Amino acid sequence: MVDLGTQAPVLIEHGAHLAALIVGGHGWIVGWDVAPRRSNRRQAGYSMPPAARNLSPLSAPTAARTAMVPVMDASEHPRAVAACRAVAAACGLRVDDAVVLNDSNRLAVHLGPCDVLARVAPRSRQSGAEFEVELARRLADSGAPLATLDPRVEPRVYEQGDFAVTLWTYYEPQLPHAIAADEYASALGRLHTGMRHADVTGDWLPNFMDRVDEAQRLVDDPTNNPEIGGADRELLGTTLRTMRRAIIDRGASEQLLHGEPHSGNVLRTRDGLLFVDLETCCRGPIEFDIAHATINASGPPIEVSAHYAGADQSLVRECWILMLAMVTTWRCEPGDDLPNGRAMAIDWIRQLRTALDS
Repeated sequence: MVDLGTQAPVLIEHGAHLAALIVGGHGWIVGWDVAPRRSNRRQAGYSMPPAARNLSPLSAPTAARTAMVPVMDASEHPRAVAACRAVAAACGLRVDDAVVLNDSNRLAVHLGPCDVLARVAPRSRQSGAEFEVELARRLADSGAPLATLDPRVEPRVYEQGDFAVTLWTYYEPQLPHAIAADEYASALGRLHTGMRHADVTGDWLPNFMDRVDEAQRLVDDPTNNPEIGGADRELLGTTLRTMRRAIIDRGASEQLLHGEPHSGNVLRTRDGLLFVDLETCCRGPIEFDIAHATINASGPPIEVSAHYAGADQSLVRECWILMLAMVTTWRCEPGDDLPNGRAMAIDWIRQLRTALDS
């Protein structure tokens, strides 16, 4: 076994983490590849809300969080794109061309001239799409800064052959790409306000601690990626347990969260900053979302939390340490094939040790 903490440091460019591809000046950043998930990543035991169950005859017992690594072989792309075109055309939208923008947790395809963003994945990933569509539908009138489903079509998951397709509003990327701390904090605050006042409740929503429990199970099993072993595995397991208890003991109020509102899930549009990818939504303290404002840095997002009214700075720090331990633990997931995943784990282990020693 290799103790990652003893390896030489590896410089990882921030841009390499963005799971986004801009083609011909167009783009849709649908995910960030720092915390990839396999098809069962959303926690087991959560059923879909009744409205979402009605969208498909397929059962959705786990509301599965889809992977941030490509979920279909490149050879399947032509069929997936054809499914997008067929669904849009059946909805009465004109489709003359299709451009693949991104291959991440789902294939993102820009369809023209109807100007729609189609997201497509194998039907085995359909439950995650249904979860996202249901949340988008319930949050549509909340005032939250969110990318929306295309208003010209019925808000649901469309089945086409072996694929599940959802149709979203396409947003032309705007400059500058960088987001200032106060701007991000303002957008995140409006997102939380909208989510807090929306009619989104019920046992079908996971809690952020369910994700922590899953990470704990992964790291406690030594057969999962034995290259992460020794002192590193012990550090991750201990950190998950101690931070979990520390955060619970604070008794902070909880609400609906985005779950992973990092920079890869934020778009700059003509309408301002908009958050995308609702498959990670869960209940928890706002500080858990704030903690995701930075990942490849030497510490928690102090500047962002300073601009977020009412944020508990010490809780943000604890959530950041917890989040860092979690995304490192995903490297223990069986079959993990994230490019540069080992180098990222080395870097994150070093950050984690530094944070815990400070």
